[in-house]
Amino acid sequence: MATTRLISMHQNKGKSIAACLADRTDYAKNPSKTSDGEFISSYECDPKTIQGEFLLSKRQYSDIKGRQQENDVIAYQIRQSFKPDEVSPELANKIGYELGMSFTKGNHAFIVATHIDKAHIHNHIIFNSTSLDCTKKFRDFLGSGKAVRKISDRLCLENSLSIIEKPKRGKNHYGKWLGDKKPLSHSENIRQIIDEILTKKPANFSVFLEEMKLAGFEIKQGTHLSFKGKNQKKFIRLRSLGNDYSEEEIKSVISGEKSQTNKKHPSQKPQPRVNLLVDIQAKLQAGKGAGYEQWAKIFNLKQMAHTINFLTENKLLAYEDLEEKSQTATSNFNQLSSEIKTAEKRMAEIAILKAHIINYAKTRDVYTAYRKAGYSKKFYEEHTADLLLHKAAKATFDELGMKKLPTVKDLQAEYAELLAKKKKAYGSYHNAKKEMQEVLTAKANIDRLLQSETPEKEKEKPLEQR
Repeated sequence: MATTRLISMHQNKGKSIAACLADRTDYAKNPSKTSDGEFISSYECDPKTIQGEFLLSKRQYSDIKGRQQENDVIAYQIRQSFKPDEVSPELANKIGYELGMSFTKGNHAFIVATHIDKAHIHNHIIFNSTSLDCTKKFRDFLGSGKAVRKISDRLCLENSLSIIEKPKRGKNHYGKWLGDKKPLSHSENIRQIIDEILTKKPANFSVFLEEMKLAGFEIKQGTHLSFKGKNQKKFIRLRSLGNDYSEEEIKSVISGEKSQTNKKHPSQKPQPRVNLLVDIQAKLQAGKGAGYEQWAKIFNLKQMAHTINFLTENKLLAYEDLEEKSQTATSNFNQLSSEIKTAEKRMAEIAILKAHIINYAKTRDVYTAYRKAGYSKKFYEEHTADLLLHKAAKATFDELGMKKLPTVKDLQAEYAELLAKKKKAYGSYHNAKKEMQEVLTAKANIDRLLQSETPEKEKEKPLEQR
């Protein structure tokens, strides 16, 4: 879960755009809040030179469009605050990056600074009001804050974090946590009711419509058949529910021409999976009552049954096989994870290097003129953005010990190759992770069962043999 807020960052009176950007970005990048910059990521900009890069884009916008900035909004910030003790800094930064990328559609440079100095981890996502191609400005639209929240909620659910049932504005207001109890959308609800009615095998389409009415839906028949539940404001057309829910498809299922597709809805319970056994004694010592003990015993019995089924299905009945499988699954997952991280690291390096090479080429003439002007202060003030970018690029090249710069074309080709490898690895990554978790959980349950039997055997031994 995360609360979100979209903030317009204006140019303050009496301050230059450079000074205002420096104030905002320096606060976000504060080393004491980001673990010395460990939890800072960026897209199409270098956090070290973000001020100069944003300034240059605004000047290029002016050159291309032939007009100055129409308003005093120089950047935007998305504030994303997570529930205390629910997310790690690494995951928070990853979610913040995905939020920034999704909301800006990759059209605006941004940084994500994850602050860990408070009880609640939170992100400062600052994106440039000027687009990457320097031809457009971001327009804050009606409902933009709601759009940010929806993207954030989706990302939280994808990462097994809870969301807010009824969002409210206000500092540190989290509302009621939904977790995996997110209510069905109106479309999902209609699809589920349709499937339930079709399982009853209605005699014809008219009977099907009568069943929909009994389920509480209003029906509008015309060019397109539509339904409206009691909590819906508008009718929803059948054709908008997907290919399996058109009027023709439903009639085909009713007539028997087509069998009903077995669909899984969000409200349906997932297939039983192996969960860790509960340490009942530890919980009782922590203050749990007799009711909890009874529940825990039943829970453990069910989980051992799931564990045995899992081991039987996967032919892991010998402990040596289970141990070998857990090692193989873990090794496979770690290898895929390492491949993805290595690719992502190099891709980030390429993105920054490419930006520096482009900036260096664009600002080389300005720096030459600055040098010929005897490093004039007046010249520096007039060309601050260009000179900052040039110096940052030169410093990066020196740090990397680069005597000959690669071409942008070569970097783009390498980036594309790495991206393809990353996507291929991701195809196996999630399955490998699931397999590893299931095997390790099953092994942990068997280990606990074996440990619980050991004390009884030890008691049977004479003291001198212990």
